[in-house]
Amino acid sequence: MSVSEKYADLLDMPHPTSVRHPRMSLYDRAAQFAPFAALTGHDAAIRETARLTDCQAELAEDAAARLNEQLGLLAATVGTTEVTVTYFVPDAKKAGGAYVTHTGIVKKVDEVYHQLLFADGKSVPVEQLLSIEF
Repeated sequence: MSVSEKYADLLDMPHPTSVRHPRMSLYDRAAQFAPFAALTGHDAAIRETARLTDCQAELAEDAAARLNEQLGLLAATVGTTEVTVTYFVPDAKKAGGAYVTHTGIVKKVDEVYHQLLFADGKSVPVEQLLSIEF
């Protein structure tokens, strides 16, 4: 006789509730675990787990073609026009990342390292670009 057959009659029974002791609230149940907060790094680990990240969007063919056109226009107007770029920054600790916007004057489109180099020293990888606005 297997274990599941041995206790099959108990599977459909209701969960027992005490007549003497009322059910504990969720707040009180959570308070039972408060002593674990004294563990070194416990709060940081909880915050890190709860922190949300975005997934990197995959550009459609027409959006990628439009971005390539904008990069060509940008290369022709290097150093003269202020642009706003939106790009993806991968998270260092977990999967995903965040989209960041940067505004400035592009001083060079580096085709070797596939980067946009801004006059303020910021560099943005071309592979991470989502949009360019002139």
